Amino acid sequence: MASLFKRISDVIAANLNDLVDRVEDPERMIKQLIREMEENISSAREGVIDAVASEKQLSKELDSQRRQASEWNERARRALQAGNEALAREALMRKKEHDSMVAHLEVSSESARRTSERLKAQLRALEMKLEEARLKKGSLVARQRAAQAREQMDQVHDRFQTGLDLNNSFGRMADKVGKWKPAWKRAMRCMASIARLSANF
Repeated sequence: MASLFKRISDVIAANLNDLVDRVEDPERMIKQLIREMEENISSAREGVIDAVASEKQLSKELDSQRRQASEWNERARRALQAGNEALAREALMRKKEHDSMVAHLEVSSESARRTSERLKAQLRALEMKLEEARLKKGSLVARQRAAQAREQMDQVHDRFQTGLDLNNSFGRMADKVGKWKPAWKRAMRCMASIARLSANF
């Protein structure tokens, strides 16, 4: 009983696979894959744009902090020249704050630059893969169409072969009928003789 269910399950699975194979159009599938690649590239481009914008923003902030540190250093120097040590200390403390920000921003800016470069490289790689897929699409579609043409030709050949086989069968039947014809004529003559004899009695 289990083997019967297994066989039924195999038949159903085979029919479903055959149905999916007939519905699945490789050309359509390739076009869908290319569309998905294009969407991924569009999304990746937006990510690269955001990363580059962040990198530029960090670079501007870094430049601003460096300028301010330099300005506070200049103020401290001028305060010392004027003999105001308290004001010079205050200016140096502010410079130190900006130097600290510069140190943090340099790390962040370098990290953003590396991330931005990595994302740009990945985007270029994706764009190359898309171009490769577009080139392969034409080749794959042509191969698919050639395979379909071969399959149709094979089906036509099979139909011709079936027609030839039927014609051969018809010829064999005609030969058999031809062989039966003399026997049938003899049987008819014999029946006619019997009918004449019967009529005489």
